[in-house]
Amino acid sequence: MKSYFEAAQLITPRGVVEHARVVIEDGRFAQVGTRADLEFPAAAQVNDLGESILAPGFIDIHIHGSGGHDVMEATPQGLLTVERALARHGVTSYLATTVTAPIAQTLEAVEKLGRWVEADQDPAGRAVALGLHLEGPFISHAKRGVHPPAHLQAPSIELFDRMQQAASGRVRLMTVAPEGEGAGAMIAHAVGKGVRVSVGHSDATFRQTRDAIAAGASHATHTFNAMRGLDHREPGILGAVLADEGLSAEIIADGVHVHPEMVKMFVRLKGAERAILVTDAISATGMGDGTFQLGGFQVEVRGDRCEFEGRLAGSVLTLDRAVRNTMKFASVALSSAVRMVSFNPAQLLGIEDRGVIQAGAIADLNVLRPDGEIVRTLHAGR
Repeated sequence: MKSYFEAAQLITPRGVVEHARVVIEDGRFAQVGTRADLEFPAAAQVNDLGESILAPGFIDIHIHGSGGHDVMEATPQGLLTVERALARHGVTSYLATTVTAPIAQTLEAVEKLGRWVEADQDPAGRAVALGLHLEGPFISHAKRGVHPPAHLQAPSIELFDRMQQAASGRVRLMTVAPEGEGAGAMIAHAVGKGVRVSVGHSDATFRQTRDAIAAGASHATHTFNAMRGLDHREPGILGAVLADEGLSAEIIADGVHVHPEMVKMFVRLKGAERAILVTDAISATGMGDGTFQLGGFQVEVRGDRCEFEGRLAGSVLTLDRAVRNTMKFASVALSSAVRMVSFNPAQLLGIEDRGVIQAGAIADLNVLRPDGEIVRTLHAGR
């Protein structure tokens, strides 16, 4: 069965198409064009969306939970709750993100998450898990944030392989501190297995970070946060991340983790082509103030601040709000901010049939107002 849509505009990686028309069939985009070049059948029941804007479904590559549940619980009910909460904010796919924990607990969680990803390919009314993001345990003690120090690990090919095997090969992204002994070899090994490696939670020097990029690292985790500060004589990891034109980098645009002016600078330096917006959201998202779970510890939430022992511990940001914040903070168009939550994360993960509205792609679709507010979300055309 075919569904027909028309709207004022459609967002592509290259900009905006005016007077857009889209045909969806069997969960994928069948035809994409304009009213001038795409004619609908006379009998077609057209979904006329008026002045709305069509955008690809959002992809969150760094999220720990939502709706009162942490992904490391790895229970069907908990993951269903998280995925439904994500869909309410335009997210149609995501990476379930772990936090450092005892190895046995981590292996148990990634095993359950791997099975969930394998089975979770046709969800209705919720986001779909594309894989796992391991945020830890291969990170720096000096820049660990709230990751428990007792469970941090030195880079280890053997431990990475155990985690990937437990996850049934579903680890898609891994955060690594470049300064760890053996980091380069582990990065090269992981990249050879098809995993994207992100530098982060690190006190690395500029040279150590450049070595990690040479080994295959292609991304940076929550830029500015849990990173050595920028110095004019030793640019450090932050200098390497901001200067490297080939490296994509993510940022938490909630106005708490990073000052709005720094978001503006980040977007100017990385460009709309390499910037990725993430939430780093925890179980508290959408739940109001209180005490909530992040991995194996409790986080206190007051307003937009999530803290553990006085340190920031994730966020309650949603990806649609990150889009609107970035439009405001960085003075960018809606089309540029949308690219940062759709096409760019899909490109990082090597996914060609999500994050873009084009014939053959999965029909993940957001209907937006000009200010970025969500009107409607479709996953695989539903």
